[in-house]
Parts: sequence; C-alpha cells; structure tokens
Amino acid sequence: MIALFWLCFSLIAYAYVGYLLWLWLELRIHKRAFRKEEIVPSVSIVIAARNEEANLPAKIENLRQLSYPVDRMQIIVASDGSTDRTNEILEAAGVVPVILHESRGKAVALNEAVRRATGDILVFLDARQPIDPEAVSELTSCFADPDVGAVSGELLLEAPEGASHVNALGIYWKIEKAVRKLESASGSVVGVTGAIYAIRRELYSEIPAGTILDDVYVPMNVVRMGRRVVFQPTAVARDRLFSEPGKEFSRKVRTLTGNYQLLRLAPWLLSFENPLLFRFLSHKILRLIVPLLMVVMLLSCWAAAGPFYRAIFWLQIIFYALAAAGLVSASMRRVKPVAIASTFVTLNAAAALALYNFITRREKLWVR
Repeated sequence: MIALFWLCFSLIAYAYVGYLLWLWLELRIHKRAFRKEEIVPSVSIVIAARNEEANLPAKIENLRQLSYPVDRMQIIVASDGSTDRTNEILEAAGVVPVILHESRGKAVALNEAVRRATGDILVFLDARQPIDPEAVSELTSCFADPDVGAVSGELLLEAPEGASHVNALGIYWKIEKAVRKLESASGSVVGVTGAIYAIRRELYSEIPAGTILDDVYVPMNVVRMGRRVVFQPTAVARDRLFSEPGKEFSRKVRTLTGNYQLLRLAPWLLSFENPLLFRFLSHKILRLIVPLLMVVMLLSCWAAAGPFYRAIFWLQIIFYALAAAGLVSASMRRVKPVAIASTFVTLNAAAALALYNFITRREKLWVR
C-alpha cells in the first residue's frame, strides 16, 4: 500500500509539475529555435459557424481590421445547418460562404470550407473570439522556417472581476501556457489553440466526421508527416473564462472527452508511429487518469499503517472538504485555498465524466 501511494502521488505530481520541469531540462540540453521573418503568403481564413448571428457581424468586422494585405487574404465561413440569420449575414458580408443545409458537425464544416480554400496557409479561427490586428501576420511569420508545418496562436482568457474560482482556473491555464512554450522551444507542441491556429495547406488531413478536437487531430497529423508544430504567443485571440462554474466545467468535459475520442479515431497516437508519443502520454493521457490515481492514493493511505500515512489521509479528507465547501458556497470560493481545491477537484471530476462518456459512447453529445 505504501508503494502504491507513492506511485500515485508521483504520477499526479508529474502530470501537473514534473512534466513541466522535464521540458525545462530538455530545453537546456536541446533547444530548437525556428526561423521567423515577415512574409506574406496567401492565406485562407477558415471559420465553422452554427447559429452565430450574434457573433458574426463583430467577427467579420474584426477580420476587416487585420493588418494583413487584403489581396493576400481569403475569408471562408461554413454555416453548419444554421437556423438563425447566419446564412443571410454571410451572403451579404463579402466572404466566401459555404452553406450546409443540414448540421453535420464542425469537422465536416471545416472540411467543406478547406475545399474552397485557395491560400497556401490555412488559418483556423472560431466565430466568437476576436483576434488582434497583427495575429495573422504573427502566425505566417513562423512559416519562414520550412520545418514548421503548423503554428498555434495564444488564447488569452480574461477572468470576471472578483471571481476567485476563476482565478484558480487561471493558475491551471498559466501552467498549460508554460508547457506549450517549452514544448515548442524544444520541438513540437501537442495540440494547438482551437480558436487560432494555422497550417500549410498541403499538410491538411481531412477530419473524420464527429471529431471533437480538430485542434489536436490536425496538428498531430502534421507532426506525423515530419513537420514541427510551434507555439506563437504573439498571435492572440481573446476570450473570457466563464464566471459560472457549470459552463467552464462543460467546456472542460468536452475537451477531455475529445482526448478519449482521439484514441478511437487515431489509435496510432498510442504507438511508435507517433513522433510525440512521450509528450502525448505526458501532456494528454496522464491527466485523464488522475481521478483514478486520486482515489487509489486516498484508499492506500487509509489502508497503510503508521501515523504519517494516517496524517496524509486526513489531509486529503480536509482538501476534499475544502473543495466541497467551494462548490456549494460562492463566498467560500473567495478564500484562495478553497478556490484552488474546488478547481482541482472540478477539473478531475470533468476527466472522470469524460471517461464515462468514452466508455458509454456518449462523445457524440459533445460534437459541435
């Protein structure tokens, strides 16, 4: 039981801190810079939208404010069976509209849009988040290096004023951002930011219908073809963290369910065909099993003899009690330890629910 406790503890620590330190050490040994310079290849901006009448006018205006040369930029928006005014807005907006009369999911909409693309570089954006004026130029500058096949931008998440539980989520996002920076500097990132990323058009792999995480499936195929996927934090899209815990929880469940789904869609990700196998296991897969490790760690402490492990058992009980207090009381979430505990437990509850979705084949409920 003692050995089991330390194994679980070590794996959890590695998932959230150890992998970050490993990348830091790897970077000190083997730094892989990539060349950047101002270039203006033809680009096709690709957006999949469904019932986005509230966001599209602002998004299209945002794209018109980009600093990228207009004659080098094509904008394609695929409407995935929209039932509001989305189609009408697109037809009057001066973009390339792709109207799908039945909703078949984001993956199909992206595939249809890419078939209309004429640019050498595909830039994928979401309909909701605005991007900074220099964002597309920052993405394309990375393609001056012929080894670079895809580039991830940065999604800046802004927390509502006074939302302590969201501030705790901010700690998680800071760790995630640090991991991506180190992965990029030492090789390739595992996945990209879905709200803003770009790839060379010839490297685009058609996305299977129903895929939840195109932002992992597409770049991992780029790596499989022998090119790098890098992170460019100056290519910025902006969004907000949901102030309601339920919405942020749903977003996390969707992402983690998508990670499980990838194992079914692309089993090669768990084989040596994956050039980033170690990173994929460390960054994506290990975090999926942390809920199980947490349960085993608690039970092993309860079963182990000695005052040290008894104390660790009760410390875990206190931690979960703080998490429960934060989940039921908004005022308690203003206390930082409570906010951190409730956020950690919520994220891992999302991972447990994602496993349930995968086992019961419920991932289709999270396709958009």
